[in-house]
Amino acid sequence: MKIQQLKQELSRVFDDNLHTKQWHNYVDYIIIGLIVLSTVEVFLSTYDGIVEKYGLWLKVVDYFTTFFFTIEVTLRIWCADLIDDKYKGFWGRVRYCFSFYGLIDILSTYPFYLHFFMPVPYVALKALRIARLLRVFRYLKAFNVLSRAMRAKKDEMWVSVQFLTIITLILSFVLFFVEHEAQPEVYNNGWTSVLWAFAQYIGDPGNFADTPPISVTGRIIACIIGVLGIAIFAVPAGLIGSAFSEVMEKDEHAEKDRANIAKLQAAFRWTQDRYTKFLTVPRYVSVPDIQAKYRLAVPQICNAVNASHNFRVRNLASTQPIDSKPIDKLVVETFPLNTLYGCCIDRGSKVTIVGTSNVSEAATGTFAYYLAKIGGFNYVSKEIELDMLNPVTYYNITDEQADANLPLFLDDINRLANSDDHWVICILASSGSGEPTYPTQFHYIIGKAKGDETYDDPRITIKNIPAFDALYKDLTAAMEQQFALTSDCQKYHTATSPKNIARHITCPNAFTIRIAWSVLCWDYRYLQIAQTMANTIRQHLTANEQEPDLSSLVTRIPGQDCGYNI
Repeated sequence: MKIQQLKQELSRVFDDNLHTKQWHNYVDYIIIGLIVLSTVEVFLSTYDGIVEKYGLWLKVVDYFTTFFFTIEVTLRIWCADLIDDKYKGFWGRVRYCFSFYGLIDILSTYPFYLHFFMPVPYVALKALRIARLLRVFRYLKAFNVLSRAMRAKKDEMWVSVQFLTIITLILSFVLFFVEHEAQPEVYNNGWTSVLWAFAQYIGDPGNFADTPPISVTGRIIACIIGVLGIAIFAVPAGLIGSAFSEVMEKDEHAEKDRANIAKLQAAFRWTQDRYTKFLTVPRYVSVPDIQAKYRLAVPQICNAVNASHNFRVRNLASTQPIDSKPIDKLVVETFPLNTLYGCCIDRGSKVTIVGTSNVSEAATGTFAYYLAKIGGFNYVSKEIELDMLNPVTYYNITDEQADANLPLFLDDINRLANSDDHWVICILASSGSGEPTYPTQFHYIIGKAKGDETYDDPRITIKNIPAFDALYKDLTAAMEQQFALTSDCQKYHTATSPKNIARHITCPNAFTIRIAWSVLCWDYRYLQIAQTMANTIRQHLTANEQEPDLSSLVTRIPGQDCGYNI
């Protein structure tokens, strides 16, 4: 097993989740069992009779558990960056060591070895290991809920503490002035009254503030402080109690969302295409179909989509030209996801299919994904929107810092398209969402002005013009002969802007195919069209590459035949 794979597996063990893979659970339960065993050993070692009779066995348990936890804690620190991104790097590991559980891990384990090198009492070091019992809180849902409740209300509790502190200080100063007159030898400075006032909140267990007021005003202030003492516990208790209920309710909703996400996943079970016989993920599933089949209400579907990472709701009315008076039709889409921005698949091909706007264009992602898969091409797609109020498409790049994931997206394209004979093909939609209905369905865009169908423009984004021209003619002929679909090159769209993505990548051969939504979203032959395009592109641009492995498109995998198989 490679080091990185081992680290990934260990990070899943140390995620403190008792509901992961089976063998991960076994390790978790072993850790919990040894924590309990170590605590019992420390407790039994306090009995002299037991130590005299079973001292050797207690020491064996002591040494074994300490050695085990030393390895475990060391591995936790090593894997901390995979458990949480904030623990990356050297200083991230230091931050982990000073976190609540990290500090408990270290104090209950590493100090054991000090007595081998320093004259430190072994008993004192052993007492630290009772802190191991706190490590069990990692796995207790009740403690997790309580800690989340406290974090949720920490601002409100801090405000209440500030308020009570200020009021108590004011009352303690008033108390000094009235009691200084009555008993000046006792209340000889302000510290005495402040100490007495705050000591009442904890019951003054050490009698270090045994200076009760004797004046009438002082006793009234003492009563007020007594009431505030109740508030000190009542207010946080009320806040935590309400937060506890909120967290429990949130967990209940999250559990329901997870169950509904599983239903959505099942709705995207592979279906066999009638013409290609390929098993593929549906382009979309209508909301009414999900309601009828899985008995989910619209709010449940929306909540599950919002809680998921790879589902979204679309209105297919946006895929139809405005002059057709489209009717709203809500559907759910799923998409492949393996990067922060969406999906990146390296198949070692000289062609990379890029979906710059899949996040905002219905069905475009499905078409582009299967075009790349059938052809054996690389695939890069934007599927994640960081700001839903201000969606960003990567087709026209206005500011590379406007979207934090854009540099990653461009880096992946440039990494895949790292040779002069590489081709980048962007897939976008057309003829919908307010656009007019064009007489052609495929629009090839190579960086020229609208209406210029020559190759004379110096702004062209194609270096190998003969190869593109031959590909364009063959694709045009294939689409028209097999599907009665027509094409144009730069007739209805312009791409001279420096913002165009083709001008932001290093590949010398980059062009865009805008495909009518009537094909992407509504044509039942869409997969056959993608197959024809893939085969033609392979014939012209990747003829020397190995045939793509299409076994996953023809073989159903029971239990794994829902959603995209990256």
